[in-house]
Amino acid sequence: MIHIKRFIDKLSVVEGKQGKDFVMPVIEARMLRDELAKILADHYAINSDKQTTEEPVIQVEIKGGSFK
Repeated sequence: MIHIKRFIDKLSVVEGKQGKDFVMPVIEARMLRDELAKILADHYAINSDKQTTEEPVIQVEIKGGSFK
């Protein structure tokens, strides 16, 4: 998460100076992209595991009533 923190810090500096533009080198942008992709992949994997292990309970009740 170091690249995400670095991005937030740099953007905060630009906002503090009331700058209108933010420029990021391609290398840093790639590292940020890769880090975000890893976080999203991990999040997806965790949520997929939860969905497959927790099967919903289905309760069916059949009443005949006054069946003739």
